[in-house]
Amino acid sequence: MSTNDSRQVRLLWGSVAVVAAIVVATLIDKGSIGLQLILSGLTVGSIYALVAMGFSVIYSTTRVINFAQGGFSMLGGMLMYTFSVQAHLPPWLGLILAVAIVTAFGAGFERAAINPLKDKSVITIIIITIGLSIFMTAVAKWIWGTDPVKIAAFTGEKPLRFLGASLVPQSLWVFGFTLLAVVLVFAFFNRTLLGKGMRAAADNPDAASLVGVSSSTSSLVAWTLAAGLGAAAGVVIAPINFAQYSAGTTLGLKGFSAAVLGGLGSAPGAVVGGLVLGVLETITASYLPSGYKDAVAFLILILVLLVRPQGLLGKPESVKV
Repeated sequence: MSTNDSRQVRLLWGSVAVVAAIVVATLIDKGSIGLQLILSGLTVGSIYALVAMGFSVIYSTTRVINFAQGGFSMLGGMLMYTFSVQAHLPPWLGLILAVAIVTAFGAGFERAAINPLKDKSVITIIIITIGLSIFMTAVAKWIWGTDPVKIAAFTGEKPLRFLGASLVPQSLWVFGFTLLAVVLVFAFFNRTLLGKGMRAAADNPDAASLVGVSSSTSSLVAWTLAAGLGAAAGVVIAPINFAQYSAGTTLGLKGFSAAVLGGLGSAPGAVVGGLVLGVLETITASYLPSGYKDAVAFLILILVLLVRPQGLLGKPESVKV
């Protein structure tokens, strides 16, 4: 192992030790309240993980950072409100419709705006995703207004007791969706020919085309998956946090920070990054004024970019000269 590799391993394990020490110190200092904070952090972190996986899916196949990812989550939550509250549909049907519509929207946007510009610079496409985020926020504000909206929990709201802490049943849905998404995304990219071809297309489009996977197909599938992941995140968190037209910006920035922390392009890294970020946020809010909570994500983002740019589970990218 080279000196640089040894240093990276030490940094990785050092980061794990720091997070573990913070969690243990919180449990010792606050007892059951500390456990409550950690459970809340894991719930929020699971949502960050779903959003972060959307970032990673697109980045791993196209090397583009989609800053509209949070908008997909916001749109999923608002559509869930429309179907389950305004249209009085069963939650399961509202969930399916919301995710399906946002997924189709993501695929359609890729065909209409991203694919025609595939020969343009990555910066150009990133700017377009920022424009899409602004567009979705404006349209959501026009359709649903500025007031936050409440959506009923999928299976009741009576808290579950655990070692002095409480956990709302909706959190179990969040954990379940996150686990399912991780398994499916990992299996797709590592067990299917299309998934393997998509990963290869990002680094070697010519080789990927030999197995029938073009860069155009990779981009379409990646955007479709990312939109579905984002919508699912927005739907399952809506009963816990009020759905609102402006929620996409915050979710997008937190999801991006989680993706960078775990390693852009790594689905397991996105989950680790999301969970770590969620737990650290809730712990910080218990010791400092709540306004500092949002600063944690951006502080972590800066530190990771300075110390370990590839993230906790990412691999350094080789640069050809």
